[in-house]
Amino acid sequence: MEDIKNKTRQNLGIAALITAIVTFVLAVIPCIGLIAIIPGIIAIVLASVGLSHAAKDDSPRGVLIAGLIIAIVASLISFSQVFIAGKIVDKADKWQETIEGIVNDVQDEVLQDLEDTNVSIKIQNGDEKIEISAGANKKEKVEELEELEGENTSIADTLEQN
Repeated sequence: MEDIKNKTRQNLGIAALITAIVTFVLAVIPCIGLIAIIPGIIAIVLASVGLSHAAKDDSPRGVLIAGLIIAIVASLISFSQVFIAGKIVDKADKWQETIEGIVNDVQDEVLQDLEDTNVSIKIQNGDEKIEISAGANKKEKVEELEELEGENTSIADTLEQN
């Protein structure tokens, strides 16, 4: 009868230790660690029940203590991820403003680069050459229009308003 009780306590210790190790592995994985609270509580209960039975008759309790300690540490790690997730959620509203600012800056730089872009295509076939040049530089276009039209103020004012 004594042998059956020792094996039962030993089985509780092994179950608590295995569950605690699984809890620890889950607890250290970011975002998944939150679910490790459940097996952590199970491991703590198994180790506590085993320790309460082992205290009555001075049987070995090393595996039970190891399971209990690992389960407590893993549960604390898992529980701490709740606070970390909360801090991330608190900071998330500021990220939106920062990202919008970065996107707007990049968009402005790209538009500025496109306004100053010049494209030149050269085609050569033997002795014949064809060259096509196009540019989006607003200032050069304004100057060309002023030269062609001879109206210095009205065209420049119209284009600068657009």
